[in-house]
Amino acid sequence: MRCPFCNHIEDKVIDSRQGKDADVIRRRRECLKCEGRFTSYERIENILPHVIKKDNSRVLFDRQKILQGLERACEKRPVSVEAREELATKIEKSLQATGEKEISSAFIGEQVMDNLKEIDQVAYVRFASVYRQFKDIKEFMQEINDIVYKKKDR
Repeated sequence: MRCPFCNHIEDKVIDSRQGKDADVIRRRRECLKCEGRFTSYERIENILPHVIKKDNSRVLFDRQKILQGLERACEKRPVSVEAREELATKIEKSLQATGEKEISSAFIGEQVMDNLKEIDQVAYVRFASVYRQFKDIKEFMQEINDIVYKKKDR
């Protein structure tokens, strides 16, 4: 494992813990050169479906793309890194559970939005505004009104 601070390749594991779902191992490491501490995660590499994009091209599923979208949507919001990681893991598992070899990016985007709506509604609106490419303020306001009225109905 390469140190993120000095790029030295030797480190020692200080602590190892199993993740909540028992499918991830979290390791605290310390660089033997600069003594910087960092965290690494180990997970079983599973075969994931290809993603069919809007232009009909096909790419391998990339968990990092979901995390990047969540990071942008949750910027300056009280959503922890752990919550974003859990959401990405939940989506990844649901994609594996379908057994499909190809899944549309629209399906993945809807799953992200459905889950994000439960975590943080502002982050949800941010994600939806980029994902759904609102054409004008009316569409944006309609989405916000839908959230407000659904919340009142609960």
